[in-house]
Amino acid sequence: MPRNRLPPWHEEFVLPNRRAILIRPIRPEDAAPLHAAFGLLGPGEIRVRFGGTDGELDLEAAGQMARPDPRQELLLVGAEPFAPGEAMIAALGRARRVPGTREAECAILLARYVAGLGLGRHLLQKLVKWARGRSVERLFGDIPATNTPMRELADSMGFQVDPDADVPPGLVRVVLDLGRD
Repeated sequence: MPRNRLPPWHEEFVLPNRRAILIRPIRPEDAAPLHAAFGLLGPGEIRVRFGGTDGELDLEAAGQMARPDPRQELLLVGAEPFAPGEAMIAALGRARRVPGTREAECAILLARYVAGLGLGRHLLQKLVKWARGRSVERLFGDIPATNTPMRELADSMGFQVDPDADVPPGLVRVVLDLGRD
């Protein structure tokens, strides 16, 4: 009997509360649901890096975000297991190369109702895998200094705090060295 196979970068993730989340690359059809859910994703300091200066995302910007350049960026959504455009988005994970370098920036946004259930770790593992596959030597992300769970997650995955990083007030830069041994 043939096994149902999901396309690359697609995976069903079952939360401890038995709610199924489909992790998959963002699709153009996701622009409207992303726009609708963006304000529910936190923290606000990180939403600013995804959206506008006020941490909001208008529909035009959501449409642009839903069409990343696959050669330079991976943007995963954690969504209900429905068709793109119909599924509510509960999480975003993005890794994007810094032009002209062997570095990539990563960020994760989770809705409150999925925070602390393992989805953030799973998304971060996917972003690290993507970065390794693209010969990125350094993966970094900025985390609110007050977001202890995300800082602990980054620490548990080998990220180190960069005390010399030039980041906005209230943020801490964490770095994972992926350089070849």
